[in-house]
Amino acid sequence: MDHRQVGRLMNTEVVKARSGTSFREVVNLLGRHRKTGLPVVDADGKVLGVISETDLMFRQAAQDILQNRWYNRRRLTGSARAARARKRGLRAGELMTSPPVTIGPHQSVTEAARLMVTGKLDRLPVVDAEGRLCGLVTRTDLLKVFLRPDEEIREELVTEVLVRTLALRPGAIGVSVRAGVVTLSGRLRRSSEVPLALRLAGRIDGVVAVIDELEYEHDDTAEQQGEQTVRDRAQEWLRRM
Repeated sequence: MDHRQVGRLMNTEVVKARSGTSFREVVNLLGRHRKTGLPVVDADGKVLGVISETDLMFRQAAQDILQNRWYNRRRLTGSARAARARKRGLRAGELMTSPPVTIGPHQSVTEAARLMVTGKLDRLPVVDAEGRLCGLVTRTDLLKVFLRPDEEIREELVTEVLVRTLALRPGAIGVSVRAGVVTLSGRLRRSSEVPLALRLAGRIDGVVAVIDELEYEHDDTAEQQGEQTVRDRAQEWLRRM
């Protein structure tokens, strides 16, 4: 499932800054390359933080506060001193958000999306095992999985899910894909296979929705014990994604 890995979607031509890059040069970099943020790296290429337009706006908007004598003279906590340093910062190392939230090239697109949503992030630096920058992935990059051709989605669904995981023969049930919407139709052996097939189909890259037109021959919901082979294969397939 290589296409699910961040490394297949990331941009390797990354606009970056060093900790000593000036405020003005950071603004120039963002404007020149039409970016809203960039990573800050050290001499070895290790990611120190991320600087965004929000960080720059934060610094500018806070200048009037720093003119207040009481604010400058009062005793500050460690976090308050750090915030004041950011507001006064003239270099990328002082303005950046640190420590950075990063991801590895072999981690999944799902993990990247989860980090972005929970952290309210627009981008993630992609780093190797040593923490060195090797790429950048954005929300737009993650959405590219929904541009997969319908036939490619169908091929993976039939081969990986129906045949290899659920042990069905090719053509056992109907599979159609249109604009990323999958429709499964036909008859499965057991009722427990229906939700499993739907769930696995929904995990395929590029699938927008799954329409259920499946039926079953035997209702096995009341059975306490049963064959675990198919379920085990399904769980293994999900772990590999």
